[in-house]
Amino acid sequence: MAHLKKRGVEDDIANATIYKLTQNGLINDGEFAKAWTQSRHNAKKLSKRIIAGELRTRGVDQNSIDEALAEIDDESEYRTAFFLAMKKYSTISRLEPDVQIRRIQSLLQRKGFGFGVIGRVIRELDIHSGEQL
Repeated sequence: MAHLKKRGVEDDIANATIYKLTQNGLINDGEFAKAWTQSRHNAKKLSKRIIAGELRTRGVDQNSIDEALAEIDDESEYRTAFFLAMKKYSTISRLEPDVQIRRIQSLLQRKGFGFGVIGRVIRELDIHSGEQL
């Protein structure tokens, strides 16, 4: 709706157009949210938190977002984080353990994973540093 307003379309015409498109199944927030969630989680390896933010900025309602994110369970999110960490670890394995941990933590934080998931991944990788996690 906001996009149509920016383009100078009158409210009555915009509402009628959106209504017709919705009735014909061409606009469906729920289906869009599910497709977006699967795509971003599988291809970009993003966390549920980041995906939810992206959907909100695209104007998807919270119920559709919640339904789409419910399809990603916590174990799937952990496996995604672990996959990313392993991939990163393979490129930095010759560095000092402190540096390895810092870089993996930074990567996972940028992808939106929480500290609980990040801590579990670091423990599973069994990287030992001088610091306590």
